[in-house]
Amino acid sequence: QVQLVESGGGSVQAGGSLRLSCAASGSESISRWNCRAWFRQSPGKERERVARISIGGNTYYHDSVKGRFTISLDNTKNTVYLQMNDLKPEDTAMYYCAAARGSCIRSSDVNYWGQGTQVTVSS
Repeated sequence: QVQLVESGGGSVQAGGSLRLSCAASGSESISRWNCRAWFRQSPGKERERVARISIGGNTYYHDSVKGRFTISLDNTKNTVYLQMNDLKPEDTAMYYCAAARGSCIRSSDVNYWGQGTQVTVSS
């Protein structure tokens, strides 16, 4: 079993910044898993992948966040971070940490989810 615990959400004004953290723990080590990612979901919309970092350090970003968000991984702490700068009202959503043994292109690929942390950006 793996537990993913997120922190760092909150409410900010447009143009502000937040840093999300996701710490992994449990009986199964995921340090060699291929995918650590952040997804987000707002009411009435499907969950979408925002950013991903692979075991090799390769990163992916949704077009809407490129140049503003940065995903990083601290293997010593088994924690993945999402630095979000220049936040926009359309970034408002529940953000979920995710881990997958293989790819994580779709929500169905994910093996474990965090509980979610709310990000609200006001104009």
